[in-house]
Amino acid sequence: MGEVAALQRSGGDARLRIASGKLDLAGVAIGDSIAVSGVCLTAVAVDGAGFNADVSAETLRCTTFAKLRVGDAVNLEKSLTPSTSLGGHFVSGHVDGIATLSERNQVGGSARMVFTVPAALAKYIAAKGSVCLDGVSLTVNAVRGAEFDVNIVPHTLQATTLGRLAVGGGVNLEVDLVARYLERLLLGEAAARPEGGGLTREALAAHGFLKGEAR
Repeated sequence: MGEVAALQRSGGDARLRIASGKLDLAGVAIGDSIAVSGVCLTAVAVDGAGFNADVSAETLRCTTFAKLRVGDAVNLEKSLTPSTSLGGHFVSGHVDGIATLSERNQVGGSARMVFTVPAALAKYIAAKGSVCLDGVSLTVNAVRGAEFDVNIVPHTLQATTLGRLAVGGGVNLEVDLVARYLERLLLGEAAARPEGGGLTREALAAHGFLKGEAR
């Protein structure tokens, strides 16, 4: 974990100064990407104690960064390299929206957390699939409509901001990359039309995804 050391807003954008804590910034150069609570940011200045990054108005709109304050803890991760051990799923740092913690229960040393997602993103969450919350790669245990639950083990509770998350709090949500691209691919030629922005029942039937309906 790191900490927001400074935050300057200007013209709808913002510049962040992140104190990197225990994260080793050796080898990190200006222009490199660092995930900050699941948001891919470009380092515009780097030193031994931390780094600076610019945040666009679009990022502020789509993420929890709109409520970020100096002193807030953030999860930090450097970019994946070809020699890096992949301990979770592929995460781009391109946040899809905000999920809200609706329930939290202690189960042994772990925590079972139930999150509610915006209705438009619910279709991308699948049981035993992958999801990224504030930069943490997690396995989805179960899905009920726009809610899903995950199990957070003691190490993750201690090493990330999820251990401090209270009911009602928001996290940056990134759905699995495959789900995003699959939806677009299934649109076929309709994707190039202005109205081709989402899947329809007819499109699903045409590809054989609805039982009892001919192609």
